Amino acid sequence: MLLVAVAVVLGVRVTWARSSARPAPIAAAAHGPPGGLVTRTVPAAFATTGAAGVPATAGVLLVHVVGQVRRPCVVRLPPGARVLDAVKAAGGATSLADLDHLNLARPVADGEQIVVPKPGETIPESGASESAGKRSTGAGSTGGLVDLNTADASALDSLPGVGPVISKRILDWRIEHGGFSSVDELGEVSGIGEKLLAQIGPKVRI
Repeated sequence: MLLVAVAVVLGVRVTWARSSARPAPIAAAAHGPPGGLVTRTVPAAFATTGAAGVPATAGVLLVHVVGQVRRPCVVRLPPGARVLDAVKAAGGATSLADLDHLNLARPVADGEQIVVPKPGETIPESGASESAGKRSTGAGSTGGLVDLNTADASALDSLPGVGPVISKRILDWRIEHGGFSSVDELGEVSGIGEKLLAQIGPKVRI
């Protein structure tokens, strides 16, 4: 009888020990952040704006296209984009647009406004950013100086020693190269030598 009692006690202890060794599941909600870690948020100034806001993506040009286009609006363009790209991004020109007086090959600048005119409307191109305050007035002239990147044929004809042939060559060079970056580049236009460049230089600007 003593042996039987000892065996029963040992069996009960072995069974209890096995049940205690089984791992008990822990609910996922019971897990919290590891101790010692601090939760950080991204400052609002560095957060990416949504589609309804102004994009803060580096390298994107914002250009305001108005006038004779299908969707006058602010368009987003990649660096190196031209006026032609801006007009296309605004839905393209309407049937009333006069594109002959718009330099479609000119590179656009961030923050500028492009006006697509209608026939008979004289609106000079703005080849600079509005934020820089470099907006042209008149037929491509500012303060008595002719802007090489916005002047039309008549404004170029008013320069000393420049006639219809030279003015057309200047316009052709401007379209081919996307505009002038310095007055000295006039020397690359066929028919303009050092002597003529010296006469024209003080009368023009970029």
